[in-house]
Amino acid sequence: MSTLTKILMVLITISAIFLSGIIVTYVANADNYKEQYDSLYVSYQSEQQKRSSAEQQLEKTTEQMNRLGQELNDKITALNIKIEQFQGELDKAEREKSQLLQRVDGFAAEVATFTKTNQDQRTLLEETIKTWKSVEADLIREQSQHKETARLLLEKLAIISTLDEKNKRLLEENAALQSKLDQPMRQYGKATAPPSPVTTIRDTARPALAPLPVRDIGLKGRIANVDIKNKIAEISIGKAHGVAENMRFHVTRGDQFICDIVILDVEPEKAVGRLELVQYEPQPGDSISTNL
Repeated sequence: MSTLTKILMVLITISAIFLSGIIVTYVANADNYKEQYDSLYVSYQSEQQKRSSAEQQLEKTTEQMNRLGQELNDKITALNIKIEQFQGELDKAEREKSQLLQRVDGFAAEVATFTKTNQDQRTLLEETIKTWKSVEADLIREQSQHKETARLLLEKLAIISTLDEKNKRLLEENAALQSKLDQPMRQYGKATAPPSPVTTIRDTARPALAPLPVRDIGLKGRIANVDIKNKIAEISIGKAHGVAENMRFHVTRGDQFICDIVILDVEPEKAVGRLELVQYEPQPGDSISTNL
């Protein structure tokens, strides 16, 4: 027997022993592998179910996240729109604020101007009040003087009227005495000469000043009161209307000329004058005018 054959037989023997050991080991461990396989397969199925459940949950979560993301995007878009609106309103408010500040500045300037004007007007008013008080005092003094003058004039006119009555009565008595004196003289064909008066009889007192020219003034009014006996009349207008002393008014009734009135005394709302050129007896209510 050759060496090669011996070596081959030894190798075959070793291989048989090895295979026998493997078969014994496989037979001994076959049941354990099946149990492990079953256990692993059950674990695999459980993991597959868990994976499927996890994938479903992931899909639901993904859908929910997508929905929430879309809602969030919509809210972000709406908020961006509102932000733009608020920004526009803010810009508008800023413009209005700028305009209001300009108006406030304008108002402040106007208030300052008005305050200065008001102060100037107040100063002017105070000066005017002082002047008015002075004029009023002068007017009151003049009115008092005019009233006193009118009172004295009326007293003098009353005295003149009384003297006229006495003079008239004396003339009548003189005429009666002259008639009685002439009766015995006529028996002898004689008559006494009539006495010559020492003084000329006057109707009313007349001022030395000439009436003021009033043709272009155009004042109009009415007679308030008339004293025919003293030839005095009171008119309804006075110094406040432009009436002055020695001014001449023409008295008319309709188209009929009545007389003239020359002013003697003037008060703020009325005046008194003497009657001249009397054609008809004047009455309260007759029209007066500086121009015919």
